[in-house]
Amino acid sequence: MSKDQTLGGILFLLCVVIAIFYVVTLFYPDWMLNIGWAKDTDAVRFWIIGLPVFIAFIAVIGIGAWIGWTMATTPPPKPIGDLELEEADEMKTMEKPEEEKEE
Repeated sequence: MSKDQTLGGILFLLCVVIAIFYVVTLFYPDWMLNIGWAKDTDAVRFWIIGLPVFIAFIAVIGIGAWIGWTMATTPPPKPIGDLELEEADEMKTMEKPEEEKEE
């Protein structure tokens, strides 16, 4: 197996384990009380729903901030008229050496 395949397999297994943990804890929060990780079933349900929502919200806000930063720091494109003038100037400079050779 290549390094990418190994990493993909590890990522897959990690996601499956997290998904199983999430579903079991959401529908059977009492098991966390039995192992001593929590003291209240309602608190377990709150955190098992609230934590992923919080992470997703922060991710969306982060992506929005990144898009805003990129837009704020990227210079605006040149107007089309300026590009056409630049192309015309480039064509003239490319033609001049050929005209000089003929003379």
